[in-house]
Amino acid sequence: MRDTPFTRRLFLQRGCALASLAATVPCFIERSALGVLGNPLLSSNPGVPDHRILVVVQLGGGNDGLNTVIPYGDPAYFNARPQIAVQAPGASGNTVALQLDQNAGIGLHPAMTSLKELYDEGLVSVVQGVGYPNPNRSHFTSMDIWQTGRLDAKGSGWIGRYFDATCNGTPIPEGSVAVGRTAPLAMEGNIQKPISFENPALFRWLGEDLHGSMKEPYDAINRAGALAGTQAETQKDFLMRTALDAQVASGRILAAVAKQPLVRYPEHGLARQLRTVGAMIRDGMPTRVYYATMGGFDTHSGQAGRHAQLLRQVAESVAAFQRDLKEQGNAERVVTLVFSEFGRRVKQNGSGGTDHGTAAPVFVVGAGVKPGVVGRHPSLVDLDQGDLKFGVDFRSVYASLLGDWMKAPSDQILRGNFPSAGVVRA
Repeated sequence: MRDTPFTRRLFLQRGCALASLAATVPCFIERSALGVLGNPLLSSNPGVPDHRILVVVQLGGGNDGLNTVIPYGDPAYFNARPQIAVQAPGASGNTVALQLDQNAGIGLHPAMTSLKELYDEGLVSVVQGVGYPNPNRSHFTSMDIWQTGRLDAKGSGWIGRYFDATCNGTPIPEGSVAVGRTAPLAMEGNIQKPISFENPALFRWLGEDLHGSMKEPYDAINRAGALAGTQAETQKDFLMRTALDAQVASGRILAAVAKQPLVRYPEHGLARQLRTVGAMIRDGMPTRVYYATMGGFDTHSGQAGRHAQLLRQVAESVAAFQRDLKEQGNAERVVTLVFSEFGRRVKQNGSGGTDHGTAAPVFVVGAGVKPGVVGRHPSLVDLDQGDLKFGVDFRSVYASLLGDWMKAPSDQILRGNFPSAGVVRA
């Protein structure tokens, strides 16, 4: 007998449910059961703005920050990159930087026209030189550092700890959604576990498909709705009712993404992910944090053309998402963080590319940001073993997003006191 009966009615009252696409029934059972323990009727903590949403966009592979936010006013930039440098505004040619700050001599890559338009509208904060002490140049370790918010790269994720700190001890299955093959470490808490799916069309219960013997009990519960709340239940009863509500959740997500978006999105991977996120926000999903990913930024050779293509996709995707939010009337509710695990080395290599580096810019986008350029561009001559020295600790960016935007105890979540980078309005 359970102290708190998990009836179909309670599942439906939550507005979303527990589900995950998996290749086997046991994996589904493991994932779908993670979030059901606890009282689903508990509310969030007082003072937590439930209407605010954070969207995180991860650029995997180590985006070249120097060719994203270009220090065209520094001759050392052109000396270090004779073949791949982006030219200063006013120069001839197609690869001319889009001016951000004339006095500082910095600009955006010309492929990021869509993001520059948002910047000109006061919707973008460009944070320069973001990194951490004793940088690690391994993709996996550095990404773990960013995702855990810890220099030892150990423990739960920083977003997962946000939910752990604000969910009153009860997991919120619908609270965090990752659109991708797997849920990132950043969203894994000790209590909170995220939903993740790569394709909304595949976000459904597979029990009947995988094992025909499950069809009869599943159909019986589907017809009956649920067992009586006070009735003793078997493991099969519990799992079948969980499956039923997975079907409810997937149905709602499918219905949301089936609606025609209010703006046109580009037809590439990140845009499709953000279109899905936009659809769920428009449909009123109670999700507080969404996570999207885009890879391909490990540009060791032939960087110029490929990097331009990647940056164009990022800019177009984020711009379309922001326009969608505006048309929905949700622009004031959402802030988007765009980051990569590290930047690239100052000097280009012999293959027309760049190797693993350290500090790089991040973007924070939305109607709630403090627009403009934050921090100084790192020096190109005062280097750390040939790499940029960071000026803004990435945990200060997190502190602003957590404390200023989500109104959460950032020092508790980040396990340390980090001054807010001040990238969003409190």
